Amino acid sequence: MQRSLSRRKGAAFVLGVSAGLVAASVAHAGSEPPDGTGDGGGEIVQCGYAPSDTVGGDLAGFGGTTPYGQITDQFITEVCEVDPNLEDFNYAAETYDAVTIIALAVESAGTDGIEYASHIVDVTREGEKCSSFAECRDLLADGADIDYDGASGPIELDGNGDPTQVSYALLKMGDNNRIDPALTEFITAGDGQKTQENDPVEGEREGDGVLTIGSLLPQTGSLAFLGPPEFAGFDLAVADINAAGGVLGNDVVGLAGDSGDTSTNQADQTVDRHLAENADAIVGAASSSVTLTVIDKITSAGVVMFSPANTSTDLSDYPDRGLYFRTAPPDVYQGDVIGQFIINDGHQSVALMNLNDSYGNSLAAQAIETIEESGGEVVAHVVYDPAATSFDSEVGQLAAADADAIWLCGFNESSRILRSMVEQGIGPQDVPMYGCDGNIGNALGADYDAGQ
Repeated sequence: MQRSLSRRKGAAFVLGVSAGLVAASVAHAGSEPPDGTGDGGGEIVQCGYAPSDTVGGDLAGFGGTTPYGQITDQFITEVCEVDPNLEDFNYAAETYDAVTIIALAVESAGTDGIEYASHIVDVTREGEKCSSFAECRDLLADGADIDYDGASGPIELDGNGDPTQVSYALLKMGDNNRIDPALTEFITAGDGQKTQENDPVEGEREGDGVLTIGSLLPQTGSLAFLGPPEFAGFDLAVADINAAGGVLGNDVVGLAGDSGDTSTNQADQTVDRHLAENADAIVGAASSSVTLTVIDKITSAGVVMFSPANTSTDLSDYPDRGLYFRTAPPDVYQGDVIGQFIINDGHQSVALMNLNDSYGNSLAAQAIETIEESGGEVVAHVVYDPAATSFDSEVGQLAAADADAIWLCGFNESSRILRSMVEQGIGPQDVPMYGCDGNIGNALGADYDAGQ
């Protein structure tokens, strides 16, 4: 567990679209969005910025943690060329890196069969540093060991496939109910040290020389706001790899697929289709709970599952046959980060509310541990059903607790919970409030403004 964080103000990156061309610009402290995206505007004229007509919004000050490296303006330019209508960049870089690591592991192993899974951890650490597929592939061709650091920053996977060094951002809402880049803080957690040997790869599956990667990402469901940046990162990685000559001399084949959420069997259907199309790897899911519904089917087929966004600690020691990996850090980091933010900001009594699933419960458990070990007190902990039609009763329990600060962790239902909080006098304007990667983003503000 981390007890000291490197907190630093950092510029977030925003993109402008001019004369049909995407141009990168860095949004420094105090910068304003261009005309049409701020007060009184309604059109999307800037990639990565959701339009807003709101002034003095209810969500101003709401801040949430999310895995988020200080991605470069070049990466943002390129990902916005893939999808100029992006409103958020959450997990775009982590998705890009998942695809690239898979491709490098296949190059290292010389096969797209199951054997390449045993090379995934190794291409991320203890070798010669490189930061693109082409650069790393050339080093491998020269017989070098490589250490890929990607679009999301340094990547050091442990033997179980978990990151051991990660960067988080604390994103905060401004007065227009959208992320204010000037308020973003970046936090580093983890020491990058490998603590266990690589999990042995179990199973048999021959390769055919053509690396085929399926996506299992949310086009629909409660995490659909994460879908566009993740798909853009996926498509950009495939395009970059193929522009560099592909893998094993052939173009990578990318298969699009929707994960939905746990209220449907969409993920199961997508996995069946990808396996029938001879996928060598599946990138996804975003939701830890969705991953847990299909991981056994994927790994039993001898196929790698590589998530850009899973954070549940339940997956760290899951019996995955050595075939599950992720570029998103487990909640042992994020829970500790948010707990320390709350305590370091001077709050001693905290009320927590999280959705009842593997992700929400594990993140809450770690946050509670950090808060209490740091001398704080958890005065209320409410677990809710995200499918409920009303959250007034649960919010009432938080209001009755009279806490110094509130932590809310959920998915797209968070906008309705926040509306109830505002109505009961414990909104972000009344009580310091924190969120998590499942709800922080411009989509939250857009949903809130739309009454969704």
